[in-house]
Amino acid sequence: MNEQRAGIGRVTAAIVAVAAMLPYLTLKVLWLTGSSIGVTDPGLMRDSSMVGLNAMTFGMDVVGLVLALAFTMRWGLRLPAWLVLLPLWVGTGLLSVVVVTAPIMVLLHGLSVFQGGSIEPWIYMMVYGGFIGQGVGLMTAFSLYSRDRWPHAFTTRVDHPFASPSRSFQTVVAWGALLVTLPIGAVRLSGGVFLEGFKGLLGIAGAVALILAVRRRGGGPFWRPLVVAWLGSGSLFGWGLYAMIVTSVGGPLAGGASAANLVELFGMLTGLVMGMCGAFLLTERSRMSDVQPVQDALEGEDRERDRQTADHGHR
Repeated sequence: MNEQRAGIGRVTAAIVAVAAMLPYLTLKVLWLTGSSIGVTDPGLMRDSSMVGLNAMTFGMDVVGLVLALAFTMRWGLRLPAWLVLLPLWVGTGLLSVVVVTAPIMVLLHGLSVFQGGSIEPWIYMMVYGGFIGQGVGLMTAFSLYSRDRWPHAFTTRVDHPFASPSRSFQTVVAWGALLVTLPIGAVRLSGGVFLEGFKGLLGIAGAVALILAVRRRGGGPFWRPLVVAWLGSGSLFGWGLYAMIVTSVGGPLAGGASAANLVELFGMLTGLVMGMCGAFLLTERSRMSDVQPVQDALEGEDRERDRQTADHGHR
């Protein structure tokens, strides 16, 4: 029996993601083993809080690397849905902001954006360049993987009818999320920092998209509001969680108590609620039985063997 393999698009995207991760992982290993490469203050990486944060971010990138490999393997289609969706939701929420803002900031301010602090400029350039590569690679590979495993998300319209016992609850949550993201976005936009402003806009856009998806407004494909809601909620939760961890462990990267911490806390909680609402929505939509899959030009033709074990809803 012929075994279906991932198409050239998914494989290429995964290779790009893995290649972009390797310099970052190497740097983290060096720092965790006592090296001070790229650091002007040799004692910085020996601080216990920095050791913990380096270990955490190293682990996050390892998870991303494993998932990139899973997107190219048959066993990746049999992983539990939550084991794929949860880390990718957080990861793409974090990386999408970097993918958009880092190139624009370099275009506007040049390489001076990497100056200052205890880290050499070339480290920042390598790290953020790697983030852009792995962000684009992971999101592309994940999109192709998801199109194969959960075709209903790509082949139905926003207004497609389906049974939704929790729809009224989802509606309340979606509108509530918008009410919270609006002041959060306003605060971030008022600061005049491009990165923060983009995070604020993305959070608001995610909340609006979630309302459209829950209320089934519009006649376009479902995947459009899904992508915006996914990235908006993931960025709120991911960046908020990272800020809370940095603040909690203390050390050189932690700032004092400020209004910014409160904004990050509310952003994290709002992103979490939006993500849970989206999970309810996807679970109910995945039970539709009248969806015909769309063939992707970059993927193989005979994929029924993979779909038999994987296309069973978000369980």
